[in-house]
Amino acid sequence: MPSFDVVSEVNHHELTNAVDQANREVSTRFDFKGTGSNFELVDLLITLNTESEFQLQQMYDMLCGKLVKRGIDIACLEKGEPDIQARTATQEITVREGIETADAKKMVKMIKGQKMKVQAAIQGDQLRITGKKRDDLQAVIALLKEEISELPLQFKNFRD
Repeated sequence: MPSFDVVSEVNHHELTNAVDQANREVSTRFDFKGTGSNFELVDLLITLNTESEFQLQQMYDMLCGKLVKRGIDIACLEKGEPDIQARTATQEITVREGIETADAKKMVKMIKGQKMKVQAAIQGDQLRITGKKRDDLQAVIALLKEEISELPLQFKNFRD
């Protein structure tokens, strides 16, 4: 029986490369000279360190540009509140990975609401869609691409 998995993943190697490129750019830009601005990546948490809130926004835009060039969807980024003190400003950006249970239930409900002849099962942080016809599965992919925009979704393990 044909099936596929719906996942939300980030390529960790490309993420590391994008943060490294952003660090290189921030160290060479004239408007950041002498500020000690940098990006730190620990697991799936990116920390931006600089002097002002304006520079934090510039660094975030720079990071987004590098991620997009590397093929990472910026919808997976979740900005934290900036922590601004006397001469330091930091902000944490979480990289979301996996489909949370609430989002998975919403997707299952949406698929069942369309009365398609497929079964959707939540398996941890991914969703398995199974059906008798390949066309039904492709219709589900089209539906999810159209309706879900807040999560970067990938469709993997398509089996006949």
